[in-house]
Amino acid sequence: MNAVFVDTHAHLYDERFADDLSETIVRAAAAGVTRIVSMGDSMETSAQVVADTGYPALYGAVGIHPENAVPLTREMRTQLLTWARRPKIVAVGEIGLDYYWEKDADRRLTQRELFAAQLHLAREAGLPVCIHDREAHGDTLRILQEEGQGLAGVLHCYSGSLEMARELWKMGFYIGIDGPLTYKNAAKLPDIVREAPRDRLLIETDSPYLAPVPLRGKRNEPAYVVHVAAKIAEVRGESVEEVACYTTENAIRLYPKLNN
Repeated sequence: MNAVFVDTHAHLYDERFADDLSETIVRAAAAGVTRIVSMGDSMETSAQVVADTGYPALYGAVGIHPENAVPLTREMRTQLLTWARRPKIVAVGEIGLDYYWEKDADRRLTQRELFAAQLHLAREAGLPVCIHDREAHGDTLRILQEEGQGLAGVLHCYSGSLEMARELWKMGFYIGIDGPLTYKNAAKLPDIVREAPRDRLLIETDSPYLAPVPLRGKRNEPAYVVHVAAKIAEVRGESVEEVACYTTENAIRLYPKLNN
């Protein structure tokens, strides 16, 4: 198989890759994964993402994850914009809302304010966004409709409903599919993947998290995105080569800097 894949969402600065990052990238290339987008989740990890783009296969996104939500200061905004303009920083991300871990009303408000602020930052930078949405579907969609007009982006590790997905597709957004599609408890996700337009699907690993079957429970890594592509092919009645082709095209359409 000569298929070429793009892992559009990983966290390769994680300490679990500290001893073998170079080898991880080599294994990905051997599996056909030629480009990997490493997602920042704080100012500190975003700085590391920028540094790691020295690896030819690595691209990055910079942003503050909702679990790390704080008010966005002028200094932070300026630094994120500076990073966003670098040639291999493809998106503002991972940003969004997480109501699974955060139950406090004031902290949730901080998440929403930070989310909106980073959408505005992405617009100024001329970049798409990568969005985290966990048990915050209503507010995520509302904020995108109110604050995200004109932006391109992806709902990473999609966990919303089919109805929400249809609204996102109308807005031009993509959905990212990860290891959970391969799990027995995938629930509604196979139906969403089956209905998704070809030009709205991306494949991801979320490494080191969410390793797909048959590797569930192990450290995830970009080479394993091939298993996600294989499951999409099974669900949609397509070949793995077809899935590789259109998800790679979609990744480059959403993230034009992948050609840098």
